[in-house]
Amino acid sequence: MSTLTEAPPPLAPAGPEKKPPRRRGRFTPYWLLLPGLLWLIVFFALPMIYQASTSVQEGSLEAGYKVTWHFATYWDALSEYWPQFLRSGLYAGAATVLCLLLGYPLAYLIAFRAGRWRNLIMVLVIAPFFTSFLIRTLAWKTILADNGPVVHTLHSLHILDLTSWIGWTAGDRVLATPLAVVCGLTYNFLPFMILPLYTSLERIDGRLHEAAGDLYARPWTTFRKVTFPLSMPGVVSGTLLTFIPAAGDYVNAELLGSTETRMIGNVIQTQFLRILDYPAAAALSFILMAAILAMVTLYIRRSGTEDLV
Repeated sequence: MSTLTEAPPPLAPAGPEKKPPRRRGRFTPYWLLLPGLLWLIVFFALPMIYQASTSVQEGSLEAGYKVTWHFATYWDALSEYWPQFLRSGLYAGAATVLCLLLGYPLAYLIAFRAGRWRNLIMVLVIAPFFTSFLIRTLAWKTILADNGPVVHTLHSLHILDLTSWIGWTAGDRVLATPLAVVCGLTYNFLPFMILPLYTSLERIDGRLHEAAGDLYARPWTTFRKVTFPLSMPGVVSGTLLTFIPAAGDYVNAELLGSTETRMIGNVIQTQFLRILDYPAAAALSFILMAAILAMVTLYIRRSGTEDLV
């Protein structure tokens, strides 16, 4: 009892309060972000601001341009070139759908069935990037030549009769038609569809397929209920990476099409480099950007996923 009632020993006098050590390198992440931020400001933000000011200017190349806040340029550009806007969306949408139909089975094959051939197939997928975009597009002029095997095969299968009926070819000719432009867009942007799809499919745990099989799900049911929903981030990413550059493309329409298949990218190029109407070209560019941004926002929300690959 005496031990329990003894007073506790006096506490040692408290020393001066120690300050927490300064965290070294807390600004390091911001310094690492600085080069990329400066790059975006110099090569993206400033040109955008310059083009925005150009779109509301009036004048000529000889007399010079002056900012007059002439917003009527936007309405004039849209009212005159709305067919090219619609045509660009139609061609880009058709190419995106074809890329998805062609790319998904190939991406599925690489992810689940390729085995030791996976690396070789991946090299073949990205092989078109080893050559120039211009060379790849010019090659299609030979592939779709009037006397070539492709046109002859399509004619033998009576496919050209159907495409001529819907207005995508002209008789027995494929070059200088909408079909040729869509073929060029599909070929050039197909890798942008396959790579995100493959990345998304590869992340799927194979045990989920086994579990679906244990629950007596058929292969098509497993694909519809398990594989495709889990691959939606890749589908969304691939369609965006295909549609956005295809909608603003002008090379395929210039080399494989005609004056009747001109896309809005061809109009912008002509306004900038030939007609030298810089305000109209800048206005067309901003209208195209706004339209694509609105469609992409709506598409992402309707797709039900924001987890992009």
